[in-house]
Amino acid sequence: MSEPTLLSALDEGVLTLTLNRPAKLNAIDHTLAAALLDALQAAADDPQVRVIRLCGQGRAFCAGRDLGAPPTERDLELVQGVALAIVRHAKPVLAAVHGWTVGAGFEWAMDADVVVAADDARFKLPEASLGVFVTGGLVATLPAAAGLPRAKALMLLGEAFDAGQAVDWGLVHRAVPRAQLDEVSMATCRQLAALEPAVVARYKRVLNAVGLGRFDRAIEEESHATRALTAAPPPGA
Repeated sequence: MSEPTLLSALDEGVLTLTLNRPAKLNAIDHTLAAALLDALQAAADDPQVRVIRLCGQGRAFCAGRDLGAPPTERDLELVQGVALAIVRHAKPVLAAVHGWTVGAGFEWAMDADVVVAADDARFKLPEASLGVFVTGGLVATLPAAAGLPRAKALMLLGEAFDAGQAVDWGLVHRAVPRAQLDEVSMATCRQLAALEPAVVARYKRVLNAVGLGRFDRAIEEESHATRALTAAPPPGA
């Protein structure tokens, strides 16, 4: 029997969800996105879960969407469903990232409430160069974190950047040696888990209402842009 594409473990209120396609650098396919969305929705109703930690198995956090198959309308719905579930979740979500954190994988990390990165993390937004549009609410989250000019440059130029730069630009809470990522991210999750859930939920709701008040609009506009680019004829046609 093949390994599940998503691993789940609950430890003292911290639910760790691990993307588990290491041979593909955890690239997102239909099955992985659907499993993650289901797990996030189930966690919302589980009183044992106080914090969610999102990780990646193997050499990378997530290499973005799996380019082995053309994207479908359902793929778009699932990727955006995960983004909405993370942002709207009453429970805090921490992304612990390492290695390549690319495209939609980076978008999901930016949807999280706290990001802790290993010092080997490398980030990249290649969508513009591939002729596709971002989909995970990034047009809201990235300008909110880094400012509009830097967000435009990162999305349009698609240049890779490292964990130190991500910290300097406000995209990541802190960077730690790779060997310490699990320990530090779990310790941070336990700090969050020790807080009163109702207080955490209220902070998250109000902060997102003010700081990401147009997140739903961002998802809508990204959907329109994605469909428009998909329907457009290739250059020279």
